Amino acid sequence: MLKRVFKQVSLTVALSAAAFAAHAVDITGAGASFPYPVYAKWASDYKAASGNAVNYQSIGSGGGQQQIKAKTVDFGASDDPLKADDLQKNNLLQFPAVIGGTVAVVNIDGVKAGELKLSGKVLGDIFLGKIKKWDDAAIKALNPNVKLPSADIVVVHRSDGSGTTFGFTNYLSKVNAEWKSSVGEGKDVKWPTGQGGKGNEGVAAYVGQLKNSVGYVEYAYAKQNKLAWTQLQNAAGKFVQPEQTAFAAAAANADWKSAPGMGVVLTNEPGDASWPITAATFILIHKTQDKPAQGKAVMEFFDWAFKNGGKAAEALDYVPLPQNVTDEIRGLWKTEVKSADGKAVWQ
Repeated sequence: MLKRVFKQVSLTVALSAAAFAAHAVDITGAGASFPYPVYAKWASDYKAASGNAVNYQSIGSGGGQQQIKAKTVDFGASDDPLKADDLQKNNLLQFPAVIGGTVAVVNIDGVKAGELKLSGKVLGDIFLGKIKKWDDAAIKALNPNVKLPSADIVVVHRSDGSGTTFGFTNYLSKVNAEWKSSVGEGKDVKWPTGQGGKGNEGVAAYVGQLKNSVGYVEYAYAKQNKLAWTQLQNAAGKFVQPEQTAFAAAAANADWKSAPGMGVVLTNEPGDASWPITAATFILIHKTQDKPAQGKAVMEFFDWAFKNGGKAAEALDYVPLPQNVTDEIRGLWKTEVKSADGKAVWQ
C-alpha cells in the first residue's frame, strides 16, 4: 500500500531487471493527478521487471496535454479526453489506461464516510453558492436522520486545469440545468464560489483542514486521506456508495470503438448500481516518434501494466480495462505509432 503518496508531486523509478537491461531507456510523463496513485503503484511493481526509469509528474490534465503537445515529455496523461480535431492537429494517439471514480467529500463533525446523501441537483446548487448552509432544507430532506450543523458551507475546488474537474463539471451539467447554463463543463471553469486547491492532493488537504467544507477528489485520495465521502443519487434515482463495483457498473456498456480517440465519458450512466461520476483516464503519445526507443518504452510500460497491474489497480479501487479493450489498444500501437522513417514502433 502506498504511504503518503499524495505528498509527492513526481515519481522517479529506477528499474533493474536483467531482461530489459540491454535496452534500458528513460521515459518521462506528466499530467493527471486522478490516476497518480495507481501509476505510482504500477511503477513500483514494475521495478523488479524492467530496466527502464520512469518519471511521472502529477501536474494536472491541462499541464499534461500542454507538455505532450510541446514534446517536452514522452507521454501525457489526461482525464479530459481530447477531441478528434485536437488529436489530428497534434498527431496524437489517445488510449485509456484505467477507470476510477470522483467523489464528493465533506468535513462535518459527526458525519461519517458514506453517511450523507446528495443528489446531483443539490450538489450543483452547493457549488453554485445557492445552498449556503449545511442545514438547508434541501439537504435535510435527503438526510432526515443526519445531524447537520447550521454552519456556512466552505466550497473547495481545483485551482489548476484538471480532468477531475472536467468529469465533475460534466456531471453537474447533466443533472443541474442552472449549472449547465451558467458555468458549464471544462478542465477549468469560472467557479461561482469557493477556494481552489492544486491537484487532487491540494483539494484533499483543504477539505481535511477546513471544517464544514466540501470538495471533490478521486476516490483513492479520499480513502488515503481518511475523508468522509458522500453517497450520490445516480441516473436510476438510486443512492449509491463509491466503490469499485459501482465504477465497473458505470463502465459496463462503454462503446470504446465508436468514441473518437477512445474518449468515452462515463458520467451519469444508466443502471441501478452505477456510480454517477465515473471516469476513464487517458494516455497521449505522438503517432510519429522522433525517439522511437522512448516511444516503445512507454508502450512497454503500459503493456506490462495491462497484463500484470490489475490486482494493484483493484486494491486502490480503480477498475482495470477489460482484455478486449487492451487488445484494441495494442492494435492501435501497431498500426498508428511510427518512427520518423515510417517503421512500426510496436511489434
